[in-house]
Amino acid sequence: MQFQPVYDDGELFLPKIELNMTSNQSIGIITDLKRKQLLMNQLANQSRYYLFRAQQNEYMRLTVKELITFLIQVTERDDHVASLIDYFALKEEQKVKIKDLSPSRRMYVTLLRVFFAHQPALVLEEPYFFLEEQDRRQFKRILDDLMKEKQVLILTSNLEDALISCDAIYRLNEFGLHQLDIQDSEEDKQEAQKQDEANITLQKISTKRNDKVILFNPPEIDYIESIDGSILVHVGGENYDCALTLTELEQRLLNFGFFRCHRSYIVNLQKAREIITWTKNSYSLRLNTGKDAVVPLSRSKLQELKALLNI
Repeated sequence: MQFQPVYDDGELFLPKIELNMTSNQSIGIITDLKRKQLLMNQLANQSRYYLFRAQQNEYMRLTVKELITFLIQVTERDDHVASLIDYFALKEEQKVKIKDLSPSRRMYVTLLRVFFAHQPALVLEEPYFFLEEQDRRQFKRILDDLMKEKQVLILTSNLEDALISCDAIYRLNEFGLHQLDIQDSEEDKQEAQKQDEANITLQKISTKRNDKVILFNPPEIDYIESIDGSILVHVGGENYDCALTLTELEQRLLNFGFFRCHRSYIVNLQKAREIITWTKNSYSLRLNTGKDAVVPLSRSKLQELKALLNI
């Protein structure tokens, strides 16, 4: 999958991108609205891609059963309507008109278009954004089945939505395209070191932005992320460069309620709101911050976290 560079007022706005994708793989790109649209527009006239755009509408006057029947006929599939209704978990709503469904359920039914796509590659814009928890899980199940034969690219502005289904995640912004480290490693599986009982005298974390040195009290920090060798300290929805390594920060913040939840992430547990379980091997943490944030949680760290939180 290739994208050509785009310039805006002489500045490179979208770099040249080459994604080597195979079947049984899903890639996520976290980016803003304008870049999402530019990426989708470049694929719009290529026959091998099926594009699903955010807030795409359905035939509102049809019932769920009528829509599925119509899609089977249009795509000339040999599926039975009843079996697909069961597979989609829509038996209770099969006689309900789409316009009368809840907003989340209506979007879920609309997303089922991707199941009927004949193209080998699916490109989905914000597929999970409008879905409630149960509908997210049901659509993830369907998308996981589709990935056995198709390539899937998810474009979103939300890390949590990318974590649900993606094997690899990239961040695309003014600094280019960078892959995020979301995979478990052998390091994650080792037994965590015992907390250092020594008193910590450090009260400030030094960061830098635009040649200015900015100092933060530990409680102000939401989480810390390592990306492409750079350390970013996230505070109130903004991020700041830090010269320390994650290991150094982990030691300095040990007695301030911070937790190394993943090889590439440290979180302030005072701001942890929810442990999200996507599969038996896939977890994330939702933080209660100025802008709600979601970060990966290694499965090897789950029990340690539960012990810390007494749950």
